[in-house]
Amino acid sequence: MSPYETSPAAAERHTDPAGDGGWQGLARRSLWASAVKSLALVAGASAGLVRFLTGRDWPVGGMVAACAGAAVLIVAGVVAYDVLRLRTTRWRLTPERLELRSGITVRQHRSIPRDRVRSVDLRADPVNRIFGLTVAKVGTGEHAEGGSELKLDPLSRHDAEALRRTLLHQGEQAEPGGGPLAELNWSWIRYAPLSVWTFTGAAVVLGALYKALDSFGLKRFTTRLATGLWEWLVAQPLVTVPLVLAANLVVGVLGAMLLFAESWARYRLEREPGRLRMRRGLLTSRSLTLDERRLRGVEIGEPLLLRLAGAARLRSIATGLGKSSGDETEDAAALTPPMPRALAVRVAAAIAGAGVPALVPHPAAARRRRLVRALVTALVTGAGVAAAWPWVSIWAGGWVWLVPVAVLAYGLWHAVTSAASLGHALSPRHLVARRGAVVRRTVALDRRGIAGWTFTESYFQRRSGLLTVSATTAAGRGHYDVVDVGRGDGLDLAAGTVPGLLEPFLVREKQ
Repeated sequence: MSPYETSPAAAERHTDPAGDGGWQGLARRSLWASAVKSLALVAGASAGLVRFLTGRDWPVGGMVAACAGAAVLIVAGVVAYDVLRLRTTRWRLTPERLELRSGITVRQHRSIPRDRVRSVDLRADPVNRIFGLTVAKVGTGEHAEGGSELKLDPLSRHDAEALRRTLLHQGEQAEPGGGPLAELNWSWIRYAPLSVWTFTGAAVVLGALYKALDSFGLKRFTTRLATGLWEWLVAQPLVTVPLVLAANLVVGVLGAMLLFAESWARYRLEREPGRLRMRRGLLTSRSLTLDERRLRGVEIGEPLLLRLAGAARLRSIATGLGKSSGDETEDAAALTPPMPRALAVRVAAAIAGAGVPALVPHPAAARRRRLVRALVTALVTGAGVAAAWPWVSIWAGGWVWLVPVAVLAYGLWHAVTSAASLGHALSPRHLVARRGAVVRRTVALDRRGIAGWTFTESYFQRRSGLLTVSATTAAGRGHYDVVDVGRGDGLDLAAGTVPGLLEPFLVREKQ
């Protein structure tokens, strides 16, 4: 019996009736899940085998028998490997440490101190959910390398939840309050298509479909289909091009909405004593519990299309979070789906414990720098077009002069928008900085998490009396910048953010 099947208190006592030092195995139901997952390998191997045998004129019965034999071998091999993995993997939780022994050919014994555990990430894909299994990742708040993260793959759902409560129940002496900070509102799905992927979704789907059909030996069919489609497009471009663009948009919108539903269904962000917990996912369930001692701030992201719709996303700035490791591509620091900006600001204020103060605008020299840069870029582009005119005019004609005009228009928009976005402020707890034109980011960085400063001045910044102040931290991206701030204001901002850290290096002018 697992010592975690009763309560966290029972786990704390860590009874060991079997006399085996408290070591436990992973969930045995993993064998069934591995067998089901191996069917994906069976499908790919069968497709390749059919393609190979068809070229050698094998009868249908022979191909079926060969595929069945390959399927048996693959499933048996996967299950046999999982049996060895389960037999050689043991873990235990003592009052001081979480330990894991693993490895079939190379044995490993890894452990992390319980007082350094800062997060427990529970994840279950559709197959694991069918068998009541969950993968648990326990992190210490450092970057996921070496001994800073232990992965128990898999535990039963009950044991994984009990382990989460046991590891993170210390710290209840923090504020006793709690409750939901945000829950999914399905009206937010209208923000899902506001992404560049919406306009490229059909191309991605067609590329994946072409590759899949090719793997099944249908290359001739896909080639003829692609050739016919191209000829159709060329024959009637005034009709087919708008039709294809519309179809691409429809596929992209539907794909974005389906992806939103799968990722954020059942979303709930809540505060537990001393920690944050986020749960979401339709097919693959995800649960992330984050110790607030690991939190160093929040970031409000506003990509252009979302910003035009009045929406934003919220990310945490925490030690050891970023892109998921391994084959996972999701942003592990994401705290919310796209939502109305006003709500994102309220959630950020609730997490940070303070609202966003009024931002101080940056000097006019910052806008001049951006305008000059836009003009220079347009002039260089125009000079390049003029130099290449004898060649490009053959296929582009007079339309090529639209290139520098478009570059100038975009540059001016980018210069004005990015200059208007610049701002910073200092609150009792946070350094707040905002920047960005295409993606505007507002960062509230906990002043206690700032470990140092970096000051950067390019040649043109020095001539304009500007500099970039970078706050160094162990969380998030590692540094957060206040760009193109006045030299005196930037130094005063850094000195005031962490009193005493910069003072020995400052020489103040006498009034």
